[in-house]
Amino acid sequence: MSKQIKLLTAYLGGGSVDGVRNSVSADKFDSLSVKDYEKTGGFTALKKAVFMKPAEVIAEVKKAKLLGRGGAAYPAGSKWEQLLQIPETPKYIVCNADEGEPGTFKDRLIMEKLPLKMLEGMIIAGFVFRAEAGYIYVRGEYRKIQKKLKTAIDNLRCAGYLGKNILGTGLDYDIEVISGAGAYVCGENSALLNSTEGRVGRPRIKPPHLAEVGLFLLPTLVNNVESFANIPVILDMGGDKYLAAGHPDSGGTKLVCLSGHSKNRGVYEIPLGKASLRDIIYDPELGGGINQNKKIKFFHLGGQSGPIGSADQLDTVYSYTDLKKSGLSVGSGAIVVMDETVSVLEYLIGVTEFFIHESCGKCVPCREGNRQLLHFLKKLSEPGAATTADLEALRRIIRTMTDASFCGLGQSAATALSSAWKLFKTEIEANVRPGSAI
Repeated sequence: MSKQIKLLTAYLGGGSVDGVRNSVSADKFDSLSVKDYEKTGGFTALKKAVFMKPAEVIAEVKKAKLLGRGGAAYPAGSKWEQLLQIPETPKYIVCNADEGEPGTFKDRLIMEKLPLKMLEGMIIAGFVFRAEAGYIYVRGEYRKIQKKLKTAIDNLRCAGYLGKNILGTGLDYDIEVISGAGAYVCGENSALLNSTEGRVGRPRIKPPHLAEVGLFLLPTLVNNVESFANIPVILDMGGDKYLAAGHPDSGGTKLVCLSGHSKNRGVYEIPLGKASLRDIIYDPELGGGINQNKKIKFFHLGGQSGPIGSADQLDTVYSYTDLKKSGLSVGSGAIVVMDETVSVLEYLIGVTEFFIHESCGKCVPCREGNRQLLHFLKKLSEPGAATTADLEALRRIIRTMTDASFCGLGQSAATALSSAWKLFKTEIEANVRPGSAI
């Protein structure tokens, strides 16, 4: 495992910073300096892309099998290809940097240590689609990062990589930073676009899809920070090599965020398909095991909206395909580790309270459903308060929320509860009143 880490984690160009182990240390150069970035190989991919046809760039992304790193895991190459086929102009490039998923902080690392890598990916997208403008929608709490990104963009303009007639190609393209206001729902792409336009950050009806009717009702590409940061890597090394570095169904590496009761909390770059969850959590060079050498009870993958897994699933290979087969998911890349002292019910109550706070209130299944989930979870935590009728009502609410909520927030709000209920049925139902009947 250690050998693979050293061999494969040079792709994002980071270093042994905050848990990321790479061959080129991000601390050894000024992250905002265009010259320093160029010395580490920066903008070689962009200069290559300028002389390629748009379809050729997209072909490399498709060969790489880059899956969206924001959580949805939609194939980036297919998304780019769909937008290219839409004749309407102008087109817009939007970077989703609204990293509001609890337990997820990998985009923050990229924007702090490697902002020019992400921006290079956005500029390449600008060339592919002949876009006139790009926007980075940054989480409202990331105030310092917003300032850093603005400085990086100014530096790129001075160096000729943004603005008028970029690299003498005739393309006029610029990037602007937009601040969110702390709304979790704006991590959903259509809600993010509404917020960018100055409207209420609530999700849109689909179809039409954002590739057709996106920002300002024009064709738009929306990708995650980590997704854009991987675009220069793919063009530098080629799609085939990028794919070989990861899993046959999903190329390259994934930034993983370890938190909770993990000994070594931080961000780690993991080659997809080359390591198991056990490797990530227990390898001395990675998670290092559980604090105070306690036993692991469960882990929560992909943020609050992701599934919960148990110690019996630790040998699952960390890839989109293998995790899905085990009822788990990569999601945003978060792995929140909980030890044997944690009450599953208390943890689920915290998750549900988060969704109550963050629901935009647009649809009844999410707005009222989450409140009902909390009501029943609290009853289950009190000895003798819940009945088997409550269990059946809870199941109906979960089904309704999953099937009828307007967007992914409500649809996935009960994912943690559903998965935990299967794994810890005895504990969750321990306080149900004996002999109670439906």
